[in-house]
Amino acid sequence: MSRLKELYNTEITDAMMKRFGYKNVLEVPKLEKIVLNMGVGEARDNIKTLEAAVRDMETIAGQKAVITKAKRSVANFKLREGMSIGCKTTLRGVRMYEFLDRLVNLALPRVRDFRGVSPNAFDGRGNYSLGIKEQLIFPEIQYDKIDKVRGLDVIIVTTAKSDEEARELLSLFNMPFAKQGL
Repeated sequence: MSRLKELYNTEITDAMMKRFGYKNVLEVPKLEKIVLNMGVGEARDNIKTLEAAVRDMETIAGQKAVITKAKRSVANFKLREGMSIGCKTTLRGVRMYEFLDRLVNLALPRVRDFRGVSPNAFDGRGNYSLGIKEQLIFPEIQYDKIDKVRGLDVIIVTTAKSDEEARELLSLFNMPFAKQGL
């Protein structure tokens, strides 16, 4: 079992119960899943870029990625319905906790001029979105092996009812939120 999963089962549960006054352990919010998404706009011209993006995504996530297709046609973007335009993967269970651990402790500190992640990127239902500008911050990605620097979206889905609960949960997982007022 992952170190973060064990931490959640003991210390984080206790801290959340004290902070929000939950009566039952099952009321305590927990991580449900982490979704990684990479949009590859150049894929409509060159399918090799999409294959490279999928390979990077699978290296970062540690599991297979799914190719996403356009839902509708957009003439301005020269995009037709059904064209492959990106990839995504959903992490759950032990892989989810291991990815969160790597993200918080290894990847985010490697970001240039890092001052913390935005504390306001919650959606109102307890889910958190984070945009990463380059995949190079992950230690699994080797600089010589990539063809182009790409960004990806990380969506952390929790069972929290409010943003305040989710922010506290992620803070207990050591998410480096930027200080307010700076």
